[in-house]
Amino acid sequence: MTGLITKGNPRSPTQADSAADGDTLLISTRLASSRPRLGRGGATRSTPTQRAGRIESASPRDPAARSSDRGSRGGGCSSAGSAAMGALSRPEEVVALVKLRVAAGQIKRQIPPEEHWAFAYSMLQKVSRSFALVIQQLGPELRNAVCIFYLVLRALDTVEDDTSIPTEVKVPILQEFYRHIYNRDWHYSCGTNNYKVLMDKFHQVSTAFLELGEGYQKAIEEITRRMGAGMAKFICKEVETVDDYEEYCHYVAGLVGYGLSRLFYAAGTEDLAPDSLSNSMGLFLQKTNIIRDYLEDINEIPKSRMFWPREIWSKYVDKLEDFKYEENSQKAVQCLNDLVTNALIHAEDCLQYMSALKDHAIFRFCAIPQIMAIGTCALCYNNVNVFRGVVKMRRGLTARVIDETNSMSDVYTAFYEFSLLLESKIDDNDPNAALTRKRVDSIKQTCRSSGLLKSRGYHLDKSPYKPMLLMIVLLLVAIIFGVLYTK
Repeated sequence: MTGLITKGNPRSPTQADSAADGDTLLISTRLASSRPRLGRGGATRSTPTQRAGRIESASPRDPAARSSDRGSRGGGCSSAGSAAMGALSRPEEVVALVKLRVAAGQIKRQIPPEEHWAFAYSMLQKVSRSFALVIQQLGPELRNAVCIFYLVLRALDTVEDDTSIPTEVKVPILQEFYRHIYNRDWHYSCGTNNYKVLMDKFHQVSTAFLELGEGYQKAIEEITRRMGAGMAKFICKEVETVDDYEEYCHYVAGLVGYGLSRLFYAAGTEDLAPDSLSNSMGLFLQKTNIIRDYLEDINEIPKSRMFWPREIWSKYVDKLEDFKYEENSQKAVQCLNDLVTNALIHAEDCLQYMSALKDHAIFRFCAIPQIMAIGTCALCYNNVNVFRGVVKMRRGLTARVIDETNSMSDVYTAFYEFSLLLESKIDDNDPNAALTRKRVDSIKQTCRSSGLLKSRGYHLDKSPYKPMLLMIVLLLVAIIFGVLYTK
C-alpha cells in the first residue's frame, strides 16, 4: 500500500508508481512509491567490513533522473515512443490510454486554491504521477489526509535516501521527524530536484497537516514515528537474513499499510483491518519494487544500496554485484526467482484485505497497485533483463488495469491471469521451481474458489493480434482523426 511509498525514488508503498510513470504505485508509497514507489522506503548502507555486496565502481548517474533517463531495453522496458507503438499494436489498450490521459489533465484543474494545499497536490503530481491519479478517486477529506500522509513519508524517505547526510545527523532527524510535522516553520534541505523542493518547503506540508482532523493527525504521527525509528535502525544495519528483510520491509512499507488502514477507519468508511493483512499489502508492493530495482540500487551513487537479503543471494554468488555480469546470468535469474517466490507469499493476504473493503473508491485505490505488483512479478520472473536495465509493465497495460479494476471479480481475474503467465515461465530445473508452483497454485485456487473469474486477456509481451487486423484498426483510427480534423 506503499503503494503509497515504497521503494524506488520515489519508491514506496506502499509503492506504487509503476503504473504510469515507472514509480512504485504505492497506495502504499514507490502508490510506490517509490518507488505507492513512498517509496523506496530507504536503503541500508554497507559498513567498511561488509562490502561484499557493494559495487565499488559504478558509473555516475543522477539518481533523480531514474525514471526519465531509461530507454527500452527488453523484458517489457519501454520509452514513450515504444509505448505509443506498443499501444497501437494492442487496440484494446488505446481507449484506456486515452482515458488515462484525460484523467491526468483533470487533476491539474482540481488543485485547491489555498497556497499550502496547492503546493501539496502539485508536489504530489511531481513525485508520483500515478499515485496522484489514483488518489483523486477518494472523497475530499480522506484524499487530503492520504495526500499529506504520502508527502510526509516521502519527505522522511528523502532524508533516509540522501547518502550525503552524515549518519550522526541523519539518525536524529529520522527519529524526531514525527515531531517536525507539527512545526509550521521546520524544513531541512536535502535530496535532489523535486524532492529538494519538497524538503525546502516542507512547512507547506505541515500547514496542511495541521488542518486535518485529529484522527488523521494521530494516525499519520504514529506511523511517521514508527517508520522513522525503523529507518534509523537500518541506517547502521545490513539486510543480512530473511528476517531482516521482512523487518526492513515492514518499517518502510508494512507500516504504510497500517497507516492507510487507520486513515480509512478514521474516515468512517471501513472497518479497521487486521495489522497482518495491512502489513502484507505493503510488503507485497515493497518486495516487488526491491526485486525490480536491483540494477538501480546496486549502481547508486555515491553508495550502492543493498536490499536483497544476503541469506538468499549468497546461495548463488559471493558478491551481490556479480549478478550484473553475463557469465553469472543463470545464477542471477535463479536468485531473482527465489525472491519473487518469497514475495508471492503475501498475495493471498492482499486478496483477503481487498475483499473486505466496502467503499468503491478506497477499493480501487488499494487494488490497482496490487494488480500492478502481481503483474510486475510475472514480468520479472525468470527475466534476465532485470540485471540489464529497467523492467516494467508497459503503459498501455497499466492503463487497462487502471480502467478495468472496479470489483473483486476484476482483481481475482487479474491475479489469476498474471499467475498463469508467471507459471508458464517456471523452469523445472530452477532450484525453487516446486515452491514457486505451490505458491502460484495457491493463488490460482483462491481466485477460482471465489467464483468470480472472467476473461481479460492480459498479455505482457507479444500482441495477440495479427498484422492485417492491426492495419485495419490503424486505418480506421486515421479516418476518424481525418474526419474530426476537417470539422
